[in-house]
Amino acid sequence: MAAVVAAVLLVLSGLHVYWAAGGRSPSVAVIPEVDGRPAFVPGTVATLLVAAALACAAAVVLVRAGVWSGAPPVVAFLARCGAWVLVAVFLARALGDFHLVGFTKRVRGTAFARWDTALYSPLCAALGLAILWIATR
Repeated sequence: MAAVVAAVLLVLSGLHVYWAAGGRSPSVAVIPEVDGRPAFVPGTVATLLVAAALACAAAVVLVRAGVWSGAPPVVAFLARCGAWVLVAVFLARALGDFHLVGFTKRVRGTAFARWDTALYSPLCAALGLAILWIATR
């Protein structure tokens, strides 16, 4: 389970690096829209920070799952705490902000909203629940 979760997180990290480097496809419908316009325009630095956070999340999952069995106690402690932070982050993203993203979004009918309902929010929920399972082991 941890290998699959880490692999998904690393693919998502790589996708963000690609976007930060100027890649455009498949970038359609990845930003929420308000009145037909992007709700925000992420810059290169912000996109790279998201990529780094996703890569770190993959490392946390692998350490917590015991892949690095010789991890120093401080690393194991950080991974234990980090796993719970990841559970909260991914489940909160899946739940949403009651406006633009997540299962509770009110803005519907946009390309982003359709992708969010079909893929992004369920993926976040699945990652959150999988990391919860890993965190409790």
